Amino acid sequence: MAVTSPGLKGIVAATTRLSDVLGDEGILIYAGYDINELAGKVSYEEVVYLLWHEALPNKAQLEKLKADLRAARTLPQGVIDFLKQAPKDANVMDVLRTGVSMLGLYDLAPVGPQTPEMLLPRAISLTAKVGVIIAYFHRARQGKSLPPIRTDLDEAAHFLYLINGEEAGPEAVATLNMAYVLHADHGFNASTFSARVTASTLSDIYSAVTTAIGTLKGPLHGGANEAVIHMLEEIGTPDKVDAWVHDKLAKKEKIMGMGHAVYKVLDPRAPHLKKMAEKLTQELGETKWVEMSDKIAEIVKKEKNLNANVDFYSATVYYSLGIPTDLFTPIFAIARTSGWTGHIIEQLKDNKIFRPSSEYVGFPVGKKVVPIDQR
Repeated sequence: MAVTSPGLKGIVAATTRLSDVLGDEGILIYAGYDINELAGKVSYEEVVYLLWHEALPNKAQLEKLKADLRAARTLPQGVIDFLKQAPKDANVMDVLRTGVSMLGLYDLAPVGPQTPEMLLPRAISLTAKVGVIIAYFHRARQGKSLPPIRTDLDEAAHFLYLINGEEAGPEAVATLNMAYVLHADHGFNASTFSARVTASTLSDIYSAVTTAIGTLKGPLHGGANEAVIHMLEEIGTPDKVDAWVHDKLAKKEKIMGMGHAVYKVLDPRAPHLKKMAEKLTQELGETKWVEMSDKIAEIVKKEKNLNANVDFYSATVYYSLGIPTDLFTPIFAIARTSGWTGHIIEQLKDNKIFRPSSEYVGFPVGKKVVPIDQR
């Protein structure tokens, strides 16, 4: 009899060369590189190349990738019209999901086998456009003009320019670039797995990325970082942390940003984000967010032996950059699009459709149909 594993926990569904999560050791690997080796040493664009080609680029390769990404940023006019007309109070992830799905309508490439070679230009296009969709909707819902696309800025700098209408400083750009690097890939997480499931049916890359966006939207996945800021705002000040946390623990309620489905020790991405959060809040003169976070982490570690995850400090980082709370998860999607598309390409190199079995626990066979007038 097959063993049932709720949520597929512990089940190896496929192999990958792109990333690995060693939960018991707190290690995250991108194509052979420990995340601690990459963070602070490479740009997001270098990580994008790594996830698509399994090697860091040389200077010429990096410049070509940057040029390709910059050239692919312009949205079809139909998508821009949609972003202007979408309800101003719409969930940004819903807008992103619809916008990405619409991009597929403007891809006029001939129908045929989806080879990795065919998919790479589409991966470039999607990775370049996701941030533009988010930024343009954010501007449109405020009634602001949509800044023209620029081709002289890297990905993180261009996104900050689009949402603010002006260039951001080097510290802000470096911070967002680091966040992109840390969020680019993470094994067979829920959204990546859902993208691979869709791709395994030989559906198109736009459908697969749309699937991933819908999965990331959930509060148990990408939506957790937004919930962290709401939690800190609810607590208010550091002196209220102890009572608030102990009350939550007594009620057996989840404390957002603490614990992880895979990591049994500290999430290796969290210390990098914590350093950025500390630096940003000190510069802003508003250190209470980090102080509160540290106190929460200390209590939960002591009481429940749970560690902070990537969402716990990324929330403070984005908040300190002046980014609206409801853009936190969409920013996660910007970074993760490189990983999603890399996994879609990898899936199709040696494709097997995902079709798991299920364990039936319903009524025993043998029920008889009762005529409708006798039910």
